[in-house]
Amino acid sequence: MVYQHLDFPVFDCDNHMYETTDALVRYLPEEAQGVIDYVEVRGRTKIRVRGKVSEFIPNPTFSVVAAPGAQEEYFRNGNPEGRSFREIVGKPIACDPAFQEPVARLARMDELGVNRALIYPTLAALVEERFSDDPNLSHVVIHAFNRWVDEHWSFNYKDRLFATPILTLPIVERAIDELHWVLERGAKVVLIRPAPVPGFRGHRSFALPEFDPFWREIVDTGVLVVMHASDTGFVQYLNRWEGNQGEFEAFRPSAFRAVVQAHREIEDAVSSLCCHGLLDRVPGLRIALVENGSNWVAPLLDQMADAYRKMPQEFAGDPVAAFKRNIYVHPFHEEDPLALVQLLGADHILFGSDYPHPEGLAEPLSFVGELVGLSQGDVELIMGRNLNRLMGFV
Repeated sequence: MVYQHLDFPVFDCDNHMYETTDALVRYLPEEAQGVIDYVEVRGRTKIRVRGKVSEFIPNPTFSVVAAPGAQEEYFRNGNPEGRSFREIVGKPIACDPAFQEPVARLARMDELGVNRALIYPTLAALVEERFSDDPNLSHVVIHAFNRWVDEHWSFNYKDRLFATPILTLPIVERAIDELHWVLERGAKVVLIRPAPVPGFRGHRSFALPEFDPFWREIVDTGVLVVMHASDTGFVQYLNRWEGNQGEFEAFRPSAFRAVVQAHREIEDAVSSLCCHGLLDRVPGLRIALVENGSNWVAPLLDQMADAYRKMPQEFAGDPVAAFKRNIYVHPFHEEDPLALVQLLGADHILFGSDYPHPEGLAEPLSFVGELVGLSQGDVELIMGRNLNRLMGFV
């Protein structure tokens, strides 16, 4: 069934852009020239970061891409035939203008029946991990990318399409400056990597008190925080088990990674938010977890409840209550959203299609079919009203 239009507003929390080749380099200042560039490797264009060719995205020019929703059936029903990744995603297609610029994207959203959408980078997810040993340079490169987003997409395109600026946190004062820079240019949402923050003396959690000035500024400005799946550096742990030295590759299949990694990264990030006390010190935070799935939520809440029962003195407050107050969850289309509604309530669940990525939905509104059994009011909350409220539109 094709769902072309619904009789209520739809706000998709998970859309993506395919960046043009100048996205990461156009605004690099003179002192950072050459830290990111493109090179030819055996007849194919690759991105090179700090002198090292990256395979994070096999085709970083996005001249051709997988069709939207190409893996939808794979994620719903598995792969009993044992087909390869290439067989599953099928023949690539030319990159559609709707994937790379806002005018065509709005026209596509109209075709798909989507009123508003948050849109995230694809290639830029590689930046923070590859500059983790140089906090100053990390801030420089992220700011250069945000300048490109502002110019090419804008942070708020006609109150319908919201390209998310990245905020990197190694130096708190610079993170606050960047927050105000993007807000002055219309941003209503910011993107923060769910990973430990690199610094001059190693990594640490963003939920420690040293980051409280940043988080309080977030609350005072009313901006929504999104933590979207990204390259978190977890591959270093996997490499120790597999004897590899490589980087995280977004499309490299690995049985070990599928089992071990699963949702570990977002579980760790959320555990830190709750167990290190940030959500109790700054209770006004609103954090949306996007493209991280939801099957991990119930087991994690059980683990936190057990820890709180055994050592309440180690917590600033009830971690389960903090989660349910501050955090909003986007379930994958192949999961059971009704179970998540029972756990968190419909008012803390967000619809996202991952369009136009191959693992997402080719027809975003088909997700309504997963909500059969809920009241009309709950369906409207999940499909758009929750995010409209979080973004200040209702």
